[in-house]
Amino acid sequence: MVEQTIDHRQQTIENTVWEILENVKDPEIPVISVVDMGMITAVQLQTSDFRLRTCSITMTPTFVGCPAIDVIKKNIHEEVMKLGFDEVEVKVDFETKWTSDRMKDSAKMKLEKFGLAPPVMLNDDELTEAQLNNVRCPHCHSTDTTLRSAFGSTLCRAIRFCFSCKQGFEQFKPI
Repeated sequence: MVEQTIDHRQQTIENTVWEILENVKDPEIPVISVVDMGMITAVQLQTSDFRLRTCSITMTPTFVGCPAIDVIKKNIHEEVMKLGFDEVEVKVDFETKWTSDRMKDSAKMKLEKFGLAPPVMLNDDELTEAQLNNVRCPHCHSTDTTLRSAFGSTLCRAIRFCFSCKQGFEQFKPI
């Protein structure tokens, strides 16, 4: 019975860690969290004597050279420390490949409300011509859009133009 109580408490703490990680936003897109982005790949806890000892969080960055990695690590550390752990370790996993398919559907909706066209699903396939040409404008929702530049304001964005509303917009690149 004591073992079940410990396991239940451990699961409750882990759920709380996942919930608090929702507060850690992507510094470049402040409407979505690192959980929404699918960047958190593991949460491991070490507890003893009903005390919160160590929390180890593994994150996979969207790009190896992403300039926000250190900021995200710091923000994760600060948020999780608020739970009362003795130590919080944030590991960056460069072995696991992050893809835009890891993003939650709710994150894609948040991107669109923010003014960024969300990435299309890749399902580990290469982009098709139809996917490249069928990007929905976040302003008017028309798909009569075109790619203007594969290089946007950050590594993960491209610049597009909508022929219907005549506005330029950025798209989160499918990776």
